Amino acid sequence: MRIPIAVFTLLVLGCAPTRKSASQAPPRVFILDGMRLQENRRKLTGQDPALLPAYQQLRREADKALNEGPFSVMEKTNLPPSGDKHDYMSLAPYFWPDPTKKDGLPYIRKDGVTNPEVKLYKDKEYMPLLCSLVHTLSLAYYFSGEEKYAAHASNLLRMWFLDPATRMNPNLNFAQAIRGVNEGRGAGLIDARHFMKVVDAIGLLQSSKAWRPADQDGMKQWCASFVHWMQTSPVGLDELDARNNHGTFYDALRLSMALFIDSSDLAKKIVVSARERLDYQMDAEGKFPKEMERTIALHYNTFNLDAFYMVARMAESTGLDLWNYVSPNGNSLRKGFTFLGPYLAREKKWEGQQIKPFDFNEGYGILLQSASKLGCTTCRSAVQKLAGNEAPLLLENLLY
Repeated sequence: MRIPIAVFTLLVLGCAPTRKSASQAPPRVFILDGMRLQENRRKLTGQDPALLPAYQQLRREADKALNEGPFSVMEKTNLPPSGDKHDYMSLAPYFWPDPTKKDGLPYIRKDGVTNPEVKLYKDKEYMPLLCSLVHTLSLAYYFSGEEKYAAHASNLLRMWFLDPATRMNPNLNFAQAIRGVNEGRGAGLIDARHFMKVVDAIGLLQSSKAWRPADQDGMKQWCASFVHWMQTSPVGLDELDARNNHGTFYDALRLSMALFIDSSDLAKKIVVSARERLDYQMDAEGKFPKEMERTIALHYNTFNLDAFYMVARMAESTGLDLWNYVSPNGNSLRKGFTFLGPYLAREKKWEGQQIKPFDFNEGYGILLQSASKLGCTTCRSAVQKLAGNEAPLLLENLLY
C-alpha cells in the first residue's frame, strides 16, 4: 500500500502542532512578520510537509534550550566600576595588551581579532545566549502551543530583567571597556542589539499563562528606562552619533523598544533618523565606506545592511516605508542590496578585506526579505543552493 507523501513525512518527522485555542490575531511582533508567522502556523496545523522539517528542527533546538539557564548578571566574578553587580559589563573585543608596555596598558586595537579575555566577562557571553534561547523557545511555543517552552522562556526573562535579586540594571555604562582607556564606551551598546529578539519573543508569549500581566508591565518599565538611558546618558549619546553600523543598530534597538512601549511619536522620529543615516552612510555604488575599512568588510557590510532591514521591517508598524525610500543622495535599501546581493549569493567573489571566512548564513535573512520586499526573483533559490541539504531545516522557512 502506498503511503501519501504528507502522511509519510509526519511519520518520519513527528506530528504537526496542535492548538486547543489559537488567537485569531497575528502576534504583536515588530522585526518578525506576524502575518507570515500566523499563516505558517496555520499551515503546520494543516500538516504542511514543506514546513515540517524546519518545525521539527526548531522543536529539537527548543528542547535543548529547556536545559539551559537561567542566567543572571550576578554570576560574574568581575565587579563593575560602580561596585554594583547588577550593572552589565564587558570588554572591547578587538583590544589587546600592548606588548611594548610592562603592564600592557593602554590596550591597543587589532580589528577583527577577538581577545580571549572577553570570555572572562560572563555578561557578554550570557546576554546574547539568553536572548537567543528566549527567541527559540518563544517561537517553539507559538508554533506548537506547548506551555513548557513559554514557561522556560518566561523564567529566563524574569531572572535577567525583572527579579530584584538578579535583574540587570537598565544601562550599559560599562560595556566594551578598553583597559587603560575607559570604563565603558558608546560602542558597547552594540552588545544590547540582542534585546530586539526579546521584544519579539514577548509578543509571541502573549497567549501563554506563563507570561503574566506583571511580567509584561515590568518589561515595559525596564525598556522605557533603558530607552531613557540610551537617549540621555553620555554613553548613549555617544553611540547616537556613530556613523557606521553602531549608529544603525542604535536606531534599530531603540525603535524596537519604542514600539514595544507604545511610543509612536518616538518611533517615527527614529525611522527618520535611520533615513538620514542611510543618506550619509552609503556611497554611490551602494556599499558602506566605513564598513569597507574593516578587516572583515563583507561581514560588516552585511551586518549594517541587516540592521537597516530590521529598521525597515519595524518602520511598517509606524506607517513609514523605508523599503522604497530614496534619500536626497539617491541612496536606498534597493541600491545597497544591488551591490551586496551578488556577494551574499556567491555570484561574485568578494575583493575587499575579509581576514577570516565569511559565514554565508549571515545573508539568508537579507536574501529572503529582498525576495518579498524588493522583488528579487532569484533570492529564494540562492538560499536553497547555499544551504544545500540543510535547506529544509532552516528556521527562515518558518519566518519568511
